[in-house]
Amino acid sequence: MNGAIALSRRSAVVLLVASVAGLVMLCWPLLLQVEPGTTRVDPPFLFLALLPLVIAVVLAEMSEGGLDPRVLAILGVLSAINAVLRGISAGTAGVELVFFLLILAGRVFGPGFGYVLGCTSLFASALLTAGVGPWLPFQMICAAWVGLGAGLLPRRVTGRAEIAMLAAYGVLASYAYGLLMNLSSWPFLLGVQVPGHTGSLAYVPGAPVVDNLQTFLVYTLLTSTGSWDTGRAITTAVAIVVLGPAVLTTLRRAARRATVTGRVEGPEAGVRAGR
Repeated sequence: MNGAIALSRRSAVVLLVASVAGLVMLCWPLLLQVEPGTTRVDPPFLFLALLPLVIAVVLAEMSEGGLDPRVLAILGVLSAINAVLRGISAGTAGVELVFFLLILAGRVFGPGFGYVLGCTSLFASALLTAGVGPWLPFQMICAAWVGLGAGLLPRRVTGRAEIAMLAAYGVLASYAYGLLMNLSSWPFLLGVQVPGHTGSLAYVPGAPVVDNLQTFLVYTLLTSTGSWDTGRAITTAVAIVVLGPAVLTTLRRAARRATVTGRVEGPEAGVRAGR
């Protein structure tokens, strides 16, 4: 099954444009130009408010041809499972059980499915845990990228090599997710001080991009890399290694049954209608 949610050329273009727009929205502090001496910069709220709309447009475009009921059922089940997993695992040293299932589903059902599952999983978990806030659109699009990337991994890798590849991807995706989410909140944490570090780790409006980027990387390294991000990476990798083979088998069996059922319903439905 190459993709439970097929990506047409136009959908792929829309997805690419939306991803670039989301990345720009995350990186606005590094790209913003201000007058010298400015000490306070308000984020471009109108620009940030467009992110949910961008996500909605992408989801509508990807489901333009209509989602197959079997695919929709699988998407709903996996979104619900991910929402529960995130609710019972998040908040303890960065443990995130939601990532391993997202990666495995994206691997089996394709990049389009992985993108949609990332969005729906984070949205459902936010509703379940009362975690709705201005950070939610960023969480949704970053998780969507994780599922999308899993679906784009080389298809010919199988067996133990596939598990190793997915585990390595899970580690990289976990750190990338943490990095991007830190970037979305860092500009608002002015005057942050970390014990043992003599300089300020705050965002400096109008400073050179390289300077702000170096400060941000130090901030991320000292505040989340060694705790939340590493906990997420370890949890994801271990879950993929331990549970990955069984979960992949189950998901592929569901994918095959959905495909076979679709083929049976098509020709036989016409024959039965003729009778």
